[in-house]
Amino acid sequence: MRTEAPPLMPIFRSHHQGHLLALLLTDPAREYTLTELATELAIPKQTAQSEVQRLVEAGILRDRRQGRNRLISANPDHPAIAPLTQLALITFGPRDVIAEEFSTIPGAERVLIFGSWAARYGGQPGPPPADIDVLVIGETTKMAIFDAADRAHRRLGIEVNPERCTPQQWADPDWTLIKEIKTRPYLTVYERHTP
Repeated sequence: MRTEAPPLMPIFRSHHQGHLLALLLTDPAREYTLTELATELAIPKQTAQSEVQRLVEAGILRDRRQGRNRLISANPDHPAIAPLTQLALITFGPRDVIAEEFSTIPGAERVLIFGSWAARYGGQPGPPPADIDVLVIGETTKMAIFDAADRAHRRLGIEVNPERCTPQQWADPDWTLIKEIKTRPYLTVYERHTP
């Protein structure tokens, strides 16, 4: 199945390719099996295999055998790896970086990205996002969400604007911002699972 170029950065041939590059290039020392990549990216193993093969043939990724496993990693010797890593991070990295930085906030039950970044990520055309809007749902402090936003900003190089609300405010909104978020594209990047 052919997917369209992502509006966030249409130079990538597909969302799958962009996510794959973001995952591998932003952690170049880590190796993944094809099964791990398919699981991490929530794509069929065959799709992961074809995307990996293209990028290995181009020299952007490298592979090696360990027993029956094929281990895939970034190729730090490729001359385009630094700018390609930056493009992948700016385009597809926010999903993972926001999840990592905001999921550690005490009391955070759910974290989502909304606004123009979420709209482009969801396929809506438009100008590149100038910032990333984040909503933390839970009993959190302002200080904690602003600290997380600062860490994410340093990693991504793009402004991160955090907001917070309680689970009750999310479930039964009387705040205009939350009502608006619910009518537009948003992406849940973290959700605490209770046993």
